Amino acid sequence: MSRSTWTIERIRDALGNPALAQRFLGEINRAPAHELLAVFARWERIAKDTVATVERGRELAAYDARGEDPPGEWADATDKVLAEAARIRARGAA
Repeated sequence: MSRSTWTIERIRDALGNPALAQRFLGEINRAPAHELLAVFARWERIAKDTVATVERGRELAAYDARGEDPPGEWADATDKVLAEAARIRARGAA
């Protein structure tokens, strides 16, 4: 079987998080027949995005391990993230 073929098992494994995998399995098992394809397609997209993100993270970690800057332009969003976190905490979340 080709690794490009997505199955329920492959999506479950690609999600990488047991709670997320359980959520997927629950949704796919409870979906009415006429909604199965849509549920599967949504989770397939989530799994593909997860796999791509993990791969990108590993690539960036390899640059870091070699002491190199990653390619491309990188914007420092630290101040923006900290300001957003402070705003959320001020509303009583977290």
